[in-house]
Amino acid sequence: MTVHNEALRDHACLIVHGPDQPGIVAAVSALVSRNKGNIVALDQYSDNADGGAFFQRVVFHRPNLAAAMPEIEADLAATVGGLGLEWKLTDQSVPKRMAILASTSDHCLLELLWRHRRGELPVTIPMVISNHTNVADDVRSFGIPFFHVPSQGPDKSEAEARILELLKGNVDFVVLARYMQIISEDFLDAVEVPVINIHHSFLPAFIGAGPYKKAKERGVKLIGATSHYVTKDLDEGPIIEQDVARVDHSMTAADLQARGAYVERAVLSRAVQWHAEDRVIRHGNHTIVF
Repeated sequence: MTVHNEALRDHACLIVHGPDQPGIVAAVSALVSRNKGNIVALDQYSDNADGGAFFQRVVFHRPNLAAAMPEIEADLAATVGGLGLEWKLTDQSVPKRMAILASTSDHCLLELLWRHRRGELPVTIPMVISNHTNVADDVRSFGIPFFHVPSQGPDKSEAEARILELLKGNVDFVVLARYMQIISEDFLDAVEVPVINIHHSFLPAFIGAGPYKKAKERGVKLIGATSHYVTKDLDEGPIIEQDVARVDHSMTAADLQARGAYVERAVLSRAVQWHAEDRVIRHGNHTIVF
């Protein structure tokens, strides 16, 4: 079933990026106008006006958008594609389908489920998958299907195959809400949708287990969180959002971890919302976030 956000009915989001050159803004604006659209939001950025890369996000209103989409897309292919630019057009009233993978830590998972129930995230959640069962009742209390896929030992191929079976054709992106398993390159190639992760921002310091204990022993004054797209290079994908919180000498390692969890929840929620609203453009190992 297709779910529509009535406030965004007949609103389209157009993402354009590629080699910067004179006339892009004029060409895009003229295209929207001749397709009976009215621009309601426009953001753009060029990293170098002399031969750099250009990025643009345009939201426009067009009555009877769904019926007009094929004609607009054909015009985009001829006009924007003809300039050597990449583009993506989405109907903003249709929320993206977001699957969540989780383990035993529930703070990021429950934050996403709560924000979704309050209507703060423009997504649907077709499933939550976990390698443990401790979050099952909480997930089901939100009316979200829960699937348990155990993942034990060094060989994760069977578990990843089962997860892929559940995800294929059913989701537009995946969120690792403190899913404490390393995702293989084969999985990333096969899933064919973006995967978003969250972790503490100490990396590459304090790697491995007990990072907050190590941070306490080191006497850190700042802790934080990073949300990024997952790539084959562990924890080195394009960063979407980060934030920090101050800590002091009086705080225990448990206090640091609790404050870190609070930051993780906020950072991941913002990253998910921005991705779902088509505000993030990937460019190499960087992102442009409008």
